[in-house]
Parts: sequence; structure tokens; C-alpha cells
Amino acid sequence: MIIFLEVEKNRKMKFYQRYFVLVILFLVVGFAGCSATPDRESTGEFFDSSLITAKVKARLIDDRITGSSRIKVSTRKGVVYLSGYVNSDYEKDHASIIANGVNGVKGIENGLVIRSTK
Repeated sequence: MIIFLEVEKNRKMKFYQRYFVLVILFLVVGFAGCSATPDRESTGEFFDSSLITAKVKARLIDDRITGSSRIKVSTRKGVVYLSGYVNSDYEKDHASIIANGVNGVKGIENGLVIRSTK
């Protein structure tokens, strides 16, 4: 009876050890999937970028100078990318100033193109 209990105890210990190793393995793989690489944002960075994009878009739409423009906004790792067409240099610069005023913005890449008035 004592030998049977020892065998059963050893079997349970091996089961728990294997289970523990599997749980650790899944956690490591799961966290690695959420981590950032030079080419890809982490999950947290993605949500931060989405929030920054939404705030910049809202401010551009609410602004009396840039509100009528069709400015596209995207954010990656805190850098805001502006693209689209505007009517003047002033409007282009103003869009950069608005985007730079949003909390969390690390830089601006202003690719706005001024429409020709011909």
C-alpha cells in the first residue's frame, strides 16, 4: 500500500511538473507575440498609436483652418504621419502644429501636398 501511494505521488508530481512547464511555455510564447520588433508595434504601442491618431484627427477636424481639408493621419510608435492635400503652406504648417500638440506625439512626418490653384 505504501509503495502504491509513493508511485501515485510520483505520477502526480510528474504531471504537475509537465503542466507547469507547458503553462510557462504558453506564457512565454504569448508575451513574445505581444512584444515589439523594429518592424512591428507591440500591442500597447498599437493602442497608444490608435489613441494618438484619433486625437489628432479630432483636433484637425475641429480646427477652423484645417477642418475643411482631407488630411489623412496615421501613427506608428508615436510618430504621426500626415498625408493628403491642403490649400496653402500655412495650412500645412498649422496641421503639424496641431498634431504636435497632442500628448504622446514623438515626431511629425508631414507629407501634405499643397494643391495647385491653376
